[in-house]
Amino acid sequence: MTPLFILFFIALYFAMLVVISWRTGRNADNNTFFIGNRKSPWYLVAFGMIGASLSGVTFISIPGWVGESQFSYLQMVLGYLAGYAIIAYVLMPVYYHLQLTSIYTYLNHRFGSYAYKTGASFFLLSRSIGSALRLYLSASVLQIILFDPLHVPFWLTTVFIIFFIWLFTFRGGIRTVVWTDTIQTAFMLLSLVLCIVLISHRLGFSATDLFHAIRQSEYSRIFFFDDWFDKRHFIKQFLSGMLITLTMTGLDQDLMQKNLSCRNLREAQKNMCWFSLSLVPVNIIFLSLGALLYLFAHQTGMALPARSDDLFPMIATQSFMPAAFLAIFTIGLVSTTYSSADSALTSLTTSFTIDIINVHNRTEQEIQQIRQRVHVLFAMLMVVLILLFRLINNQSVVSAVFTAAGYTYGPLLGLYAFGLFTPFSIRDKWVPFFAIASPFLTYMIKYFLIRIFNFDLGFLILGVNGLLMFGSLFIIREKEKK
Repeated sequence: MTPLFILFFIALYFAMLVVISWRTGRNADNNTFFIGNRKSPWYLVAFGMIGASLSGVTFISIPGWVGESQFSYLQMVLGYLAGYAIIAYVLMPVYYHLQLTSIYTYLNHRFGSYAYKTGASFFLLSRSIGSALRLYLSASVLQIILFDPLHVPFWLTTVFIIFFIWLFTFRGGIRTVVWTDTIQTAFMLLSLVLCIVLISHRLGFSATDLFHAIRQSEYSRIFFFDDWFDKRHFIKQFLSGMLITLTMTGLDQDLMQKNLSCRNLREAQKNMCWFSLSLVPVNIIFLSLGALLYLFAHQTGMALPARSDDLFPMIATQSFMPAAFLAIFTIGLVSTTYSSADSALTSLTTSFTIDIINVHNRTEQEIQQIRQRVHVLFAMLMVVLILLFRLINNQSVVSAVFTAAGYTYGPLLGLYAFGLFTPFSIRDKWVPFFAIASPFLTYMIKYFLIRIFNFDLGFLILGVNGLLMFGSLFIIREKEKK
């Protein structure tokens, strides 16, 4: 199957999304763009969030992790469930009680303008870098599979990808994202299942053979309790999953904006519960595909790639695979990439317009003009960042940037925890200083723990970072209670 033929299928896929965005974007106003007039059906939000919570990188990485981590990722998924329960029954009632459009407005209510601007700025920094990096890695795979054979330069590929994200979202915003994410999640799941079916057929497995082969393989172990220093230890994985969910979902405008578009708190909580439960079977499918990919590589005598992330793309591009496999893989990758990127662009526009520019006292027409300009600017910023990552072209540097972006969620965790679980006011002007210092101190603690005790905190750095920020706020608290 030629790249041009695959590109034809992708063009049809994009055409369908454009039609959906046109229909959902008709008669859209600012309230529609920001929170969908709070009329989004909870079941559509729940289903679409499956794809939005993933990315093109995750689509490739989770199957690749199986080689070194087996099914231990499910321990983190169990932590996700605990984190989503806290979001649904602790954070969401606060957000809905205050009728928030941007979740960082809570910090203004609770502490003051410095904490408010700091929280929003940390989100904008982290989400811009993180989303651009995920798009860059996905675009690099698409470049190799599709556009290099057609002699299309990478910069044009980047512009093409971002243009369609902007095109889907510039009118309808979150209302459009809710519907397009539903379609994209369906295509992603269909791609995963079809990939499993095609590889099983290639190996001559029936459904029963497939189940037994995965279960009896070396990759199917889930729980790890024996070695505390092992990064796969259950407590580490569970707590990491919970903290990741609390910070990168509950304190992230990107994923919470969809939840705030539900009709009321009860429906938003129902959406969160069903979405979190659905992640368990979805991740089992991902991990089963990963085990199957490794079994396939061993049975066919393929040499495993140096990077586990390359296994899925490598098998998809093999000439002895069915021609449809590459097309299905590409559609799955495009679906997960766009499902996370369209909501990211919308949330960045929302946060910058409301939190940084502060358009509350503007007319509807002025807000619309500002919002549309901000939307274009963030689309252009994405293009610049992706091309910058391409120019660096150093995997270790890119990975370091991505890791650094993850540190910025720690101060948000400390701020919200202090606001929700203590009655104190704080000296608001000190917040930016401690929010910058906290990630640096966290990095130093992690560095010395590895050097001295050979102990890697892993994703628990989020918890350490949050505790440092919480402690800093306790130091600058005021006697007045709020």
